[in-house]
Amino acid sequence: MMLLSTVLMTGCTIPRGAALSTEILREQHKEDASYQVVMVSRDNVQDLHGWPVTGWSGSYNWLSNPRGPQSQIIRNGDHLRLAIWDSQENSLLTPATSKRADLPPMMVSSKGTVFIPYLGEVKVSQMTPDEARSKVQTALEPIVPSAQVMLMLDAGQQSSADLVGGVATPGTYPLPDRNYSILSLLAQGGGVRQGLKNPVVRLIRGNQRYEIRAEQLMSDPALNTTLRGGDKVVVESDKRYFTALGATGREELVNFDREAITAMEALSMIGGLSDNRANLKAVLVLRDYPAEAVRTEGKGPEKQQVIFALDLTSADGLFAARKFGINPQDTVLATEASVTSARTVLGLVGSVVGVSNAINNL
Repeated sequence: MMLLSTVLMTGCTIPRGAALSTEILREQHKEDASYQVVMVSRDNVQDLHGWPVTGWSGSYNWLSNPRGPQSQIIRNGDHLRLAIWDSQENSLLTPATSKRADLPPMMVSSKGTVFIPYLGEVKVSQMTPDEARSKVQTALEPIVPSAQVMLMLDAGQQSSADLVGGVATPGTYPLPDRNYSILSLLAQGGGVRQGLKNPVVRLIRGNQRYEIRAEQLMSDPALNTTLRGGDKVVVESDKRYFTALGATGREELVNFDREAITAMEALSMIGGLSDNRANLKAVLVLRDYPAEAVRTEGKGPEKQQVIFALDLTSADGLFAARKFGINPQDTVLATEASVTSARTVLGLVGSVVGVSNAINNL
């Protein structure tokens, strides 16, 4: 009896894998409570969708799909190579032994010009290669009437895009025309690298950054935006995550595998709840809001720290869990059922009785 009393009195200190809901929520009814408790139901889950988003911006920012002409355009920093044919006997450009003069590569200056002998500075930026070739040949006619010009363009930094990472072959790729799309660039780089979790495509253009999930980009042709010179593209795993703790199948950081995750989907992702330990009446979602998100009129959180409680033993709670969204950096906590501690105590009592019986049998 003395041993039994000792076990029962110390039952509350028996090691557990998760806290009881009563331990976590004991301060909820105090006037000076530091957190707010919200019971999630079908009646309020739609209103909760209107609360401020936490952990990220709440949506991806992407560009439309403007289509450009199927031609290149000369930009500052490009290199031009000119070949000039002249059939005259005493040509000013070609050597005596040849009818062709190859000029060394010329870089388009910051003013958009190149220097051509006998012509001086010729503006060629924002022209197509064919337009620039025609302009140079026309300008040479007063000097070399029979001249014919061939122009070749080597794209510079402003006519190339950088494929930074997340593909089989990163590198700098020239844009063959003004209609070159981001999917064409990814394909040229060998496609999205295997092993990335819910890959996100990020486009950096000047000081602007745009993001979209790779799956969404590849499924909607209208999102296959065209590139500009100087664009940088990187593919990365989705960095958004939530934390799973308590009486769940797994306790770890869990990456988002889609754009939006509900509470029910989150529980499935972590292997569900422990059959022998979890309290189905108190699955908690812990969330931090910024100070500017706090509201007093009931249209938002009343405290910066909010605990959302889900009761999975009722149809109302189950349907609410299917619609309640998990935000990045949330903590999904499955509390432990009080009966688990009782079972542990009874198990210990059984062990003690068994030991006592064994001693009596000696």
